[in-house]
Amino acid sequence: MTNDAPVPAGPAVPGPEAPATDVGPVGVIGIGAIGRPMAHRLLATHGALTVTGRTRRDDDSLPAAGATWAATPRELAATARTILLMLPDLPEVEQVLAGEDGLLAGVAEPTLLLIGSTSSPTGVRALAERLARETGGLVRVVDCPVSGGVDGAAAGTLAIMLGGADDDVARAARVMAACGNPVHLGPLGAGQVAKACNQMIVASTILALGEASVLADRSGIDLGTLWDLLGGGFAGSNLLASCRDKLVAGDDTPAGVARYMVKDLRFAADVAEATGTSPALLPALRASFDELVASGYGDRDITVTRRFVAERD
Repeated sequence: MTNDAPVPAGPAVPGPEAPATDVGPVGVIGIGAIGRPMAHRLLATHGALTVTGRTRRDDDSLPAAGATWAATPRELAATARTILLMLPDLPEVEQVLAGEDGLLAGVAEPTLLLIGSTSSPTGVRALAERLARETGGLVRVVDCPVSGGVDGAAAGTLAIMLGGADDDVARAARVMAACGNPVHLGPLGAGQVAKACNQMIVASTILALGEASVLADRSGIDLGTLWDLLGGGFAGSNLLASCRDKLVAGDDTPAGVARYMVKDLRFAADVAEATGTSPALLPALRASFDELVASGYGDRDITVTRRFVAERD
């Protein structure tokens, strides 16, 4: 995803200076736009890394840097004891877990799964309970969605939202400190609740930025000048700083894919229902992103909000 508001401070977790000897060999499944730079940072910090994905891409930068490519999730699980899953959602997680070449088929020792997907908090808890039952307790789960986008992943400045048992989270934090600021927010699922809150802020901000870009452009105001000015005031944000050039140029080449916001906002609505909250803004955000995707913009970057607003009837 894109750069955005930081996660609130929580209980301290071990920083990058903490010894990582107890985390065991590390693996990453999912080396897309954010997973790939995270994998590079994990490799540089931990000295070894096994990676795989649903498809092998032409970019061999990770093997060239010293990472080991696993042909299947089963092969990766046979060596890695801490495994980060950077996949879109739980259905994709289930795909890499199941089958004779799946991750679970390769687990023979205690293994910690770090769920980096933006997913349902209740879905993550249900998955963890099932995996513990089916593996006799060999597989434990921490949810660790991230925020900060491709820029944050490359720079190692991601906000990393951790949910899980104290010992599991401490181990996860020692792994993930290479990628940014890991903060323990509560029991399993708390990271996903935080990410749902994060996505509400991102969705409302990027929609406002797209709409304001159209208003200013049609009023004859230079967008570069406008965003440089407003970026120094209350309208400034990490999201604006990250998306400024794309908004100015009208560039919505995919990075943070807009259609994922539909599921993210659905999870936020689930949290609202579970907590007895009647949100004012969330229904409008969901309707807007549903319309954006139905209009054919779902596979574009979230900066497509400028084009979406400009082309609305």
